[in-house]
Amino acid sequence: MDVTIRHSPSFAVARCALSGGEALKAEAGSMMATSHGVEVEAKMQGGLLKGLKRSVLGGESLFMTTFTAPSQGGWVDCAARLPGDVTVLEVGAEALNLSRGSYLCSSATVEIDTKWGGFKNLAGGEGGFLLHATGSGHVVVSCYGALDLVQLGAGESFVIDSGHVVAFDPSVTYTTRKVSSGVMNTLKSGEGLVMEFTGPGRVWVQTRNPSEFIEWLTAVLPFSRQ
Repeated sequence: MDVTIRHSPSFAVARCALSGGEALKAEAGSMMATSHGVEVEAKMQGGLLKGLKRSVLGGESLFMTTFTAPSQGGWVDCAARLPGDVTVLEVGAEALNLSRGSYLCSSATVEIDTKWGGFKNLAGGEGGFLLHATGSGHVVVSCYGALDLVQLGAGESFVIDSGHVVAFDPSVTYTTRKVSSGVMNTLKSGEGLVMEFTGPGRVWVQTRNPSEFIEWLTAVLPFSRQ
């Protein structure tokens, strides 16, 4: 699978070029267009139990869509629900941890499962569970806003609001804590819990927080005041 990103960074679209008979797995609803002859099949990848885990615990759709190219090859365009950037990550000897809602599509040789991230991740507002990409191939992830890559050296740390995390290497460790001490300081700052990542490894972050956007919409839409 060869992936080309168009319309980056604000309204990115991933064009996944497939050779004859090659397959692509994608989040349900992410398809924008396909070339002629590409077969489309929606099913629960890995069966009912794994599909429910990915949906209920990992924040993704119950069903995943498989696109298979005809003998002459073809392409599939995938786009995210929210405006923002898209990037292609490699999965090989080491797996990747993905935050809820960031997965867009992947090579058929990549397995997407749900992994318990520990109570510290639950406290960080990410639901306690992470998506876990294993196998070999490409994973295309999307973000809300622009995408930054933070490369951490051994022992190097940085702090980020949990809603801005997109993905990180398994070699990176993290803890969750309040951004400031005391309830009043937290309320005054408008910030809650943050995650502190320590290298070595990579962390991908998004410049906008989807949860904050949803909260703002809920507050200003007419039905919220009825």
